[in-house]
Amino acid sequence: MAKAIRIHAPGGPEALTWEEIEVGAPGKGEVRIRHEAVGLNYIDVYDRSGLYPMAMPACLGREAAGVVVAAGRGARFREGDRVAYVHTPGSYCEERVMPADRLVRVPEGISSAQAAAMMLKGLTAHYLLRRTYRVRKGDPVLIHAAAGGVGLIAVQWAKHLGATVIGVVGSDAKAELVREHGADHVIVTPREDFTARVREITGGAGVPVAYDSVGKDTFFASLDCLRPLGMMVTYGNASGPPPLFSPMELAKRGSLFLTRPSLFAYIAARKDLDSAARELFAVVLGGAVRIRIGQTYALADAASAHRDLEARRTTGSTVLVP
Repeated sequence: MAKAIRIHAPGGPEALTWEEIEVGAPGKGEVRIRHEAVGLNYIDVYDRSGLYPMAMPACLGREAAGVVVAAGRGARFREGDRVAYVHTPGSYCEERVMPADRLVRVPEGISSAQAAAMMLKGLTAHYLLRRTYRVRKGDPVLIHAAAGGVGLIAVQWAKHLGATVIGVVGSDAKAELVREHGADHVIVTPREDFTARVREITGGAGVPVAYDSVGKDTFFASLDCLRPLGMMVTYGNASGPPPLFSPMELAKRGSLFLTRPSLFAYIAARKDLDSAARELFAVVLGGAVRIRIGQTYALADAASAHRDLEARRTTGSTVLVP
């Protein structure tokens, strides 16, 4: 037996319960992992609240790192290997059986806490900057929620690629943190009109890409930050889903492109998962990207972590420790 955080119906943080579960033995191509660290992400809130429906009872969590304690026949890992993953919900637990082809080996020099803090967030930053829109040297790029888990990684990585980074945050304390991580310009809302500031920073031209994880509250204003033929990347709904709109809104703003990507589509193929993880680990080990773990909670206290995340009291990555 092992313990896990589960929900039996959608709801607020109070819906999270700490209870025993049966884990079982790994089958063909599977391994059983003892988690050493579990990552917290805003998608966990969407799962918990019912925005993304789940079969009940459900275990939350998309990323974790730990040690293989048993391996099934044909698995590519063996007992004692250090591994990490981002996968379908179920990581809020002490132990879990996983398909081995969804795991990556954690290299020397990266702790389990770092690995758990960066699998979903770091691989998200990878596809945003390297594949959805391939950031080039000299590009001005707009990054919302720049002090968050994805945001801080994306700010550093974009700067490493030679971009001019414009970060948007909600407080002066977060602004200072984002500057410390390499942002060239930081806009504090609601004190500043970020659309006007982006136009000012870019000499009226706008940016070629806007990365927006906020959703409803910033959607149209982000579109207004783009230059003609620019790309709007909406990849989160922290303030609620973006509003419905006519495609003509894209035409009248300069033939804009809009995409709503998902990490799991970008890493569905094993070769893409391996390639993205290699790049992520390389920029971290090389020092270009620092993984900031802003806060740590006991896994059993996941409800407190959810409350703080929703109240925007967290910065960087959050780790839950079994």
